[in-house]
Formats: sequence, C-alpha cells, structure tokens
Amino acid sequence: MTSAFVFPGQGSQAVGMGKELADAFPAAREVFQEIDEALEQNLSRLMWEGPGEDLTLTENAQPALMSVSLAALRVLESESGKSLSDMCSLVAGHSLGEYSALAAARSLTISDAAKLLKLRGQSMQAAVPVGEGAMAAVLGLDLDAAEAVAAEAAQGEVCTAANDNAPGQVVLSGAKAAIERALVIAKEKGAKRAVLLPVSAPFHCAMMQPAADKMAEALASADIQAPSVPLVANVVAEKIIDPSRIRDLLVEQVCGRVRWRESVSYMKNQGVEQLVEVGAGKVLSGLVRRIERDMTGVNVGTPADVEAFLNSL
Repeated sequence: MTSAFVFPGQGSQAVGMGKELADAFPAAREVFQEIDEALEQNLSRLMWEGPGEDLTLTENAQPALMSVSLAALRVLESESGKSLSDMCSLVAGHSLGEYSALAAARSLTISDAAKLLKLRGQSMQAAVPVGEGAMAAVLGLDLDAAEAVAAEAAQGEVCTAANDNAPGQVVLSGAKAAIERALVIAKEKGAKRAVLLPVSAPFHCAMMQPAADKMAEALASADIQAPSVPLVANVVAEKIIDPSRIRDLLVEQVCGRVRWRESVSYMKNQGVEQLVEVGAGKVLSGLVRRIERDMTGVNVGTPADVEAFLNSL
C-alpha cells in the first residue's frame, strides 16, 4: 500500500504524550534528549508531567508536538531497518507539522526544527496582543461559503479562512470582533456549528505578519536541504523539494491558509492510498475519510501503534 507520512499540528498536545515511546525505545529517548539540549529547556519533563496550561503555550506546544512525531518516526526507522523513503512516497504536516515533516525527511535537523518552532511559537504569540484576535471553527459550510461569511463579517477588519481542513470543516481567523460577527453570520447561512476555538492568537491570517517577518529572518540563515521524500506544502497543496522554495513557503505559511483538504486530495491523485499520522493524537487520520472516502488513515504514536504498523509493512 502506497503511504504518505503526515504530522499533526497544534491542538493534538496532551500531558504524557511520548512517555511510553521514551520508556520503550532508546531511539525515542535520544530525540527527546536532543531537543531538550537544543532548547536548553527540560521540554520532555513538561510534556510528561505538565502542567497542561504550560504545555499548551504556543512556544512549548509547537516543539513538543514535533518531538513526539520525530521520536515515533525514529523508532519506526530503527525497529524496521527501513528509511523514511522506504516507507512512504510523500510527507506533509498540518501547520507546525510541516516542520516535523521536514525534519523527518532530513531537510532540517531535529535541533534546528525545534529552535525554529520555539521562535515561531513565541513570534506568533507576540504578534497580536491577547484578546485582540480569535479563531472559530465553522462546521457544515464548504470553503466558498465560509469565505463569503468571512468577507461579510470583516467590515474593514481581518477575517479570513485560515484552515480548510475537510469538506464542511473550515477555521476562520482574524480580529476578535470580526470573528464574533462571523459566528452569527455562519449560523444564519446554515452552518451546523460555529464555535470559538480555545487558542491564544489568530493564526494563519494577515495579523500574523510580524511573526512572518521574524521567521523570514530566522529561515534566511537556516540550513535547509532537499528532503529525502517530497513535501506536500500547506500553502500550495503540491509537492516541493527545492530548498529555496521550501524556505519561502515556510514564511508564507505563517499568514497563509492551511490547505489540508486539497493536500490530501493531491496525495490521493499522486497514488497515495494510506495516510500514516506520526505523533500525538488522531486528528489527521480521523479526517482522511471525510476528504477521500477510499483512503485509509492510521496513527503511530505509542509502542502498540509502532508494533501494529510494523506488522503491516
């Protein structure tokens, strides 16, 4: 079965994630130790012991989720004796997961990816004062309808479709007042649900431009290699391998839309039959059948998941 490896974004974090992998596999412990040293922070202890509110902080959640993904991946490689390119034909990640995908494909080192994600989290949090931005999930409207809601709600403020996650599942981002107007308009236009999300900043919209500028500066000097497996990038929903293009798209991604629905359909058209979600949670593997009915999704985040996946190879 032709597979793509995909990597989760913010929201999949939970206290305790990665602990079973670290207890069971030296390859996982090495990843967590490398990231702790790179960040000069005991991130692994925070992941395993909490408190949850500190783990959820954007600057911690982003490198923490990447560390679980990379730990699971390195375990798969060490236990199977196979490289990433032996196991999949494409990689992709949801928002911060794109950095995980690039580290998995050795386009970025694990240490560099962790440092970039720490900076990305700090920059995104600092870009907009708390309380001035918001995000909302709109369920039951397609992308065009959700964009129409955002346009009507904007009234001169930022309000845009930030994540196109699956048919009928779009996330809006922007100024808090505009997002609150969008909740009302979405329900008037037939949305099944429209709810504010518990996030600390309005990600993937124009209000993130200060963070994009910071990331442009950091990425300009980052060592980015051609990935061992092509990356399906969020903002273009197609595969890329050119390091300079990857660099540009990582900057664009901060304010740009996460085109996940289109990315999954693109992978299907490239012959992918199975999405393997590597890391914490089951968000992406849960979305697969809503996007493409004849694709399957599995997740690999625990020792039991590792064993089951290796038995399927």
